[in-house]
Amino acid sequence: MADKVRVALDAMGGDNAPGEIVKGAVLAVNEREELSVFLVGKEELIRKELEGQTYPKDRITIVNATEDISCDEPPVYAVRKKRDSSIVVAMNLVHTGQADAFVSAGSTGAVLVGAVIYIKRIRGVERTPLAPLIPTEKGVSLLIDCGANVDAKPSQLLQFARMGSIYMENVVGIKNPTVGLVNVGVEEEKGNALVKDTYPLMKEMKDINFVGSVEAREIPHGAADVIVCDAFVGNVILKLYEGLASTLVSKIKEGMMSTTRGKIGGALAKPALKKTLKQFDASEHGGAPMLGLNGLVVKSHGNSNAKEIKNSLIQCITFVSQDIEGKIREKLGASAGEGDEN
Repeated sequence: MADKVRVALDAMGGDNAPGEIVKGAVLAVNEREELSVFLVGKEELIRKELEGQTYPKDRITIVNATEDISCDEPPVYAVRKKRDSSIVVAMNLVHTGQADAFVSAGSTGAVLVGAVIYIKRIRGVERTPLAPLIPTEKGVSLLIDCGANVDAKPSQLLQFARMGSIYMENVVGIKNPTVGLVNVGVEEEKGNALVKDTYPLMKEMKDINFVGSVEAREIPHGAADVIVCDAFVGNVILKLYEGLASTLVSKIKEGMMSTTRGKIGGALAKPALKKTLKQFDASEHGGAPMLGLNGLVVKSHGNSNAKEIKNSLIQCITFVSQDIEGKIREKLGASAGEGDEN
């Protein structure tokens, strides 16, 4: 385990900032002594949220940033013009080596743009995907890409498969993880042009455990450890996953509370049901890492609560201690291309 992991946290990003963000930082440093956090944002507001909190004072540092980037601002313009925003200031801490990782629940567009501009891609990496862990019957799978590259090329999906395999083996601990390509059928000849071009190339790859095409309905059953697709498809899968999960929980509660018998049965089943539903709670898995950068960037949900922020910070410890960045550089860095150019 790394002796110390330093994370720059965007204290002003997300629907519940800065309150839940600051609480998440406090929970994280109290739980993991090897973690230290830079809370980046408006100092006065952050100090107010820290009042009355108990935490090791030497492991939370406030870094003042006077500007915010909202979700409705054009990302490229905002990142280039608002140099004193919490996102840009925090990313520069990673760029200059003062922090090992960056976490934000703020504007996804600004985070993606800022990561490429300030932290930059590893040379040889064509595109940097967002890769969240999603719950399945067998545990979790890595969905890659879920939001960074809507129009991908076959060569990029091949890299996603390699990076996803590295992540699942070293962070989640799954040896020789299986890789599936999202498709509308399991037959090799099915799919759109991207999938048809990618499938035979992925089939020939010797350094991944490719199991073929995966249909969307099989993803919740754990059809593959690494689920590869472009960001358009991945984002649709992720949003449907989240929406369906919340709807099912709501309907189960509604059904249990509708009759006296249901209430009694619900009370008896509550412990087991709570344990099961916890596995499908997005906040349990932290945020989505952006793989292939010269430093770790983790994007949390915009409505993240303190628990999800805490878990996003803690997942940085494993990523850094396992040197995922170094392993990706070793595996993909020799590829052709100017990966660190914008």
